[in-house]
Amino acid sequence: MARSVNTKVSKTSALRISGGEWRGQKLPIVDLPGLRPTGSRIRETLFNWLQADLTQRRCLDLFAGSGALSFEALSRGAREAHLVELEAAAAKQLRANVAKLHCTSARIYQTSALSWLSQANFQEHFDLVFLDPPFAKKLWLDTLDALQTSGILKSDALIYIEHPKSAPLAYPGLTPLKEKTSGEVRYGLYRLSTSLLA
Repeated sequence: MARSVNTKVSKTSALRISGGEWRGQKLPIVDLPGLRPTGSRIRETLFNWLQADLTQRRCLDLFAGSGALSFEALSRGAREAHLVELEAAAAKQLRANVAKLHCTSARIYQTSALSWLSQANFQEHFDLVFLDPPFAKKLWLDTLDALQTSGILKSDALIYIEHPKSAPLAYPGLTPLKEKTSGEVRYGLYRLSTSLLA
């Protein structure tokens, strides 16, 4: 998400988990220009879509930022979450929030999503991917390419994507399952064609 050397934590900015084991917990968010946590209404819609599909799922959060989606998923029954975040200050806050929750099922990686995917080597594959890159970077297509070639997705994996409403997302083999618009943001659940997976 945001890329800045500013490392302060805002006194007023916090993420509130809306469901599951940690419902009501407030987690600090790093005060970085451009950091755009997924709003509570969008999160509620996403997790209503997922419902039972979330139980025991392995999640991958490629542009973790505040960790809003991963923490919500873990609170609601996901088995584990791997959070990839380039910005050092944001990664540090993610680790602090993991400690605050006494969470043992989250892993934080401070690196770029594309670098992480190029080196990923997992025996177990991922069921659910959160893909919400900084809008200005336009990384959706490159990241989907990297996901396909990484071989880390299950054949029925779901991918959650946020992108600007003004920039429609077109990618071969990407099938929309659920889509919705909130303000200038388009978001939805998708599936990649299994024939295109490594």
